[in-house]
Amino acid sequence: MSKSIQDILIQESLSREDVICLLKANEEETRLIFEKAAQVKTKFVGNKVYFRGLIEFSNICSKNCYYCGIRSGNSNMTHYELPADEVLEAAKYAYEDGYGSLVIQAGEISNKSFVDKITHLLKEIKTMSKGKLGITLSLGEQSEETLKTWFEAGAHRYLIRIEASDRDLYSKLHPNNKVHNYDFRIESLKLLRKIGYQVGTGVMIGLPFQTIENLAEDLLFMKGLDIDMCGMGPYIEHEDTPLYQYKDQLMSKQERFDLSLKMVAILRIIMKDINIAATTAMQTLDDAGREKAIKVGANVIMPNLTPLKYRDSYLLYEDKPNLDEEAAECKKSLEERIKSIGGTIGYDEWGDSEHFQQRIKK
Repeated sequence: MSKSIQDILIQESLSREDVICLLKANEEETRLIFEKAAQVKTKFVGNKVYFRGLIEFSNICSKNCYYCGIRSGNSNMTHYELPADEVLEAAKYAYEDGYGSLVIQAGEISNKSFVDKITHLLKEIKTMSKGKLGITLSLGEQSEETLKTWFEAGAHRYLIRIEASDRDLYSKLHPNNKVHNYDFRIESLKLLRKIGYQVGTGVMIGLPFQTIENLAEDLLFMKGLDIDMCGMGPYIEHEDTPLYQYKDQLMSKQERFDLSLKMVAILRIIMKDINIAATTAMQTLDDAGREKAIKVGANVIMPNLTPLKYRDSYLLYEDKPNLDEEAAECKKSLEERIKSIGGTIGYDEWGDSEHFQQRIKK
């Protein structure tokens, strides 16, 4: 006899079959999942939402992933790298406006020049903010030496999205060569933990070839890896990518959005005290997407601080929002939106993962 959604939601731990059942829940059952996730969030991480000012440092990437608009094989884009003074200006704005933390994101590059630039920026940001700005990096796979250097220079959180934890699905999303190696990406995530970073990963939801079973395994993969933070959201196609040819086979954008909300809620239920981002991709498919994600489990939001003139060159997917929104305007809008759903903003706080805090005490 199959279990009801109510039976599953009162369990302490969930099996693969339980997670699949939650992902297949109907509208009324989904409401119960969302209510449970909201309760778990309030109990374990509270109603604070933490800002991470996002700086998109460069769209130059050595990888050629089949889903990504800044893939190395896309000749229809203008490459850029932010000058150091513009990065520091954005960081100064974040510091003075009480953001608490930054995210520095870029395409995946690992040459000495790039590594040295990031090291210099980390040290400058730490000096400028008197050590008060927290820093998350999302710069892809790097050597252990590089990751240690950046950690020692001031970065303390690192996100490497797996995008799809199933090996076969991963192989359909990437070229089959040593630059796009599934095992190395997994090892990179484990290396972050070894060095001392708060570890983050995430997946895309609604990909071509992806099944509900794949998504259930993604959630259990993140639990098995014991991550501290997660950034995931709907897959949104980009016309300058190989996967675009499958656009007519995708579930609707509304279905992708709804499934992404479910993923956020179920992850909150499974991993009660981690940080979960309300990603920009959620807002791309629904004007109130980030607020809806916060209501069902997310507790981190990433206002874009990249100078406006570069933003339309950092398009991982189509229809990205806020390309022309100034930082101050964005902040005011987010404050109002978060307040409207009963949240408060953790100004001048790093907002480190409660999961990480408990883990390092063990």
